[in-house]
Amino acid sequence: MLVVKVGGGRGIGYDMVCVDLAALHAMGRPCLLVHGGSHETNMLATALGHPPRFVTSASGYESRYTDRATLEIFQMAYCGKVNKGIVERLQSLGVPAVGLAGLDGRLLSGPRKATLTIVEQGKKKVLRDDHTGKITSVNTELIRILYDAGYMLAVCPPAISDDHIAVNVDGDRAAARIAEALGVDELIILSNVPGLLRNPVDESTLVDKIATENLDDYFDYAKGRMKKKLMAVKEALAGGVKRVILGDARVAQPIQRALAGRGTVIGAATDH
Repeated sequence: MLVVKVGGGRGIGYDMVCVDLAALHAMGRPCLLVHGGSHETNMLATALGHPPRFVTSASGYESRYTDRATLEIFQMAYCGKVNKGIVERLQSLGVPAVGLAGLDGRLLSGPRKATLTIVEQGKKKVLRDDHTGKITSVNTELIRILYDAGYMLAVCPPAISDDHIAVNVDGDRAAARIAEALGVDELIILSNVPGLLRNPVDESTLVDKIATENLDDYFDYAKGRMKKKLMAVKEALAGGVKRVILGDARVAQPIQRALAGRGTVIGAATDH
């Protein structure tokens, strides 16, 4: 099985991703899709008068502050419009797709982070009423049941906490945990850039290959969301995934292009 993560930022081409998934399905290559929905969430939150708030953790990672109201808006966008829109596209292409959030059937579960330590204007602050979590368990039995029955699964956050509360989790890291739990060899992470860029505003500065043991050297190039993607890559490789490709979701056949090495290829196979 191939695990594919597609982001939810501005400019993501879900139509092209779904066409490619349908082509792979027709070839007999099973795929599991994990998707985001950040752009839709931002627009909906703003329209509802509860605009998004992004914070930087003490370790330097940017994330969405998720209070209960934000979580409910998040679910409207991710589980509603984006997830069911992807399922609709896949169904129209002849793919028997099922869309689930991580909380469905405890597909993705783990502890809730009750507080979040952030850095704001150079000072540390503690935010409470935070509805984010960390995935420590993947319900692979549910995944296998659906795939054995011939369905393609489209998964999105939120997950479910150990104390049965819906929690926001990072989509890239969720894909890494799913890939690890399923024991797959390859993970594709697609976004609105061609891969890791040495200069984030110059797409000609693409890093095409990174050996596993050198990955830490490239974190300095990662800005914003790309830091979380590299963290997910690191976790996937540590969990037994052999190769991770950061590819471009804005092009035709984005998954097949990534499989052919178009993007940033990270893993033991790139060692030289």
